[in-house]
Amino acid sequence: MLLVSFDGFRWDYDRDVDTPNLDAMARDGVKAHYVTPPYLTITSPTHFTLLTGLYIENHGVIHNMWFNTTSTEKKSYYATQFQNDWWDNGSLPIWITAQRQGLKAGSLHFPGTAASYQGEVVMVREVEPWLYNFANETLWKRNVDEVMDWFSRRDVDFVSLYFGEPDGVGHKFGPDSPQRHAMVRQVDRTVGYMRRAVESAGLAGRLNIIITADHGMSTVYHGAGVKQITLSKIPGFSFSDVAFHLVDYGPSGMLLPKPGRLDKVYNVLKGAHPHLHVYKKEEMPARLHFSRHDRILPIVLWADPGYLINGYIPVQSNKGEHGFDNQHMDMKPFFRAAGPAFRKNLEVGPFETVNIYPLMCHILGIRPEVNDGHLNATKHMLASTGEDIQGGMSTEDMALTGLAAVVGFLAAVVIVLVSVSVYKRKKAAKGGLMGSVAHNNIDDFEKETAEHTTF
Repeated sequence: MLLVSFDGFRWDYDRDVDTPNLDAMARDGVKAHYVTPPYLTITSPTHFTLLTGLYIENHGVIHNMWFNTTSTEKKSYYATQFQNDWWDNGSLPIWITAQRQGLKAGSLHFPGTAASYQGEVVMVREVEPWLYNFANETLWKRNVDEVMDWFSRRDVDFVSLYFGEPDGVGHKFGPDSPQRHAMVRQVDRTVGYMRRAVESAGLAGRLNIIITADHGMSTVYHGAGVKQITLSKIPGFSFSDVAFHLVDYGPSGMLLPKPGRLDKVYNVLKGAHPHLHVYKKEEMPARLHFSRHDRILPIVLWADPGYLINGYIPVQSNKGEHGFDNQHMDMKPFFRAAGPAFRKNLEVGPFETVNIYPLMCHILGIRPEVNDGHLNATKHMLASTGEDIQGGMSTEDMALTGLAAVVGFLAAVVIVLVSVSVYKRKKAAKGGLMGSVAHNNIDDFEKETAEHTTF
């Protein structure tokens, strides 16, 4: 199994660009109309959902940036890749699960690759160097060749492979730019190169490939006519009431008010801007699954598509952004899958990316960790679902199965007890009659036995 992520590849990026290789993959396998990532729609959290099948509030990698609210320290996306405790907080990625069940796993540049989990690391791994050029097509081919070598020479069973585009050009130039169009053509060429490499390595009959992304991209509104969201400009709001904040990071943010000032900060911000959404974490919409983890700060902010959240002054210049509500179509990624496990020339409806994990576990034949996904959401893509679909059972599925087993057992016990009681009553009622005919029955039995026994 090969899991490939092209960061920021929106679901409709193949509609305004000729993509013959992605089109060929769809004919040879499965294409989803789109998939829905978890909220918060940024890189590390959504990729860790692919690897664990957990919503972000359940796996705990809640942001691209490691932070400490006591020291107010923050670390960049790249530095956070090496912050082990940020990743290793109770959830196991599929790499470790597969290795514990006798398979070999590898990962190249995928978020979370550098960390260890309960003392274990990915068997075969490569972490991108500092200031890596994610847009270099020559390096992309080298990475594909490296992964094919892992499969063919090192006998690896599962690999995750990450490409940092078209996210970069989407941020810098916008999702509707010529630069994004050109990068999508580069992605398509790389998909073609990858599939030819699979053929050359003799893996076509064995290797299943899933290609998807972490999130989409939305155009940012700039200009004099745009009413920017700048917290310091909101009447009554002061950063002196806040002990720690994560803002100036696209359209999402979190605040830790000082003791006793939660309601003051919340009430000042709520309704202060027509495109700013403000929630206490415990009041977050349940559909977002972004409230229950201790790392999530007491106040959660997000903006409508096109708007960003600034702290003191507007400092963000990106023409494209993500991190918006995952219901918005601009946040939806694409999905392709091909290989012997998948049906051919099949287009399916949308589903959540949390369901990709149980699908991969099923194909690999491994027992999943506790997860929020469901194999039922994707099993219609499979050429054969097989008899054993335990690899796709979620926590809810397992609980329902267990409950059904208990109910069935108790029902059987009740039936046996009732049957025994009825039998005893009938036996007692017939006691006198049985006594009077017992001698004759014994004689008849002995006679019948003699007639049917030979030596």
